[in-house]
Amino acid sequence: MTLTVLIADDEPNILVSLEFMLRREGHRILTAHDGTEALDLIRRERPALVLMDATMPGLTGFEVCEAVRADPSIAGTRILMLSAKARPTDIARGLGAGADAYVTKPFSAAELLERVRGLLT
Repeated sequence: MTLTVLIADDEPNILVSLEFMLRREGHRILTAHDGTEALDLIRRERPALVLMDATMPGLTGFEVCEAVRADPSIAGTRILMLSAKARPTDIARGLGAGADAYVTKPFSAAELLERVRGLLT
């Protein structure tokens, strides 16, 4: 089954590599370059999963998570936060904002795919 996955990151290399990896898994991919665009796409497209950087221009990933969880029409959207911020307080902030999972950069492709599969089932 083809599912829609939104990748939101302001780093073009991350976007391209995640898009390639998830297309190979058979998913329809949407991309956003900042938090404002990500929130708009979540509201419009209703993706099954969002992979989102914690620190983006416009709205941060934390702010997008909070906005998604506060909106009953999209509150059930699964969100996997990606970040180079790996301190326990950063991870707690991401999960506290509403992320379903938090993966630190750099990440293993195998680990990320395992997390994605788990969130999509």
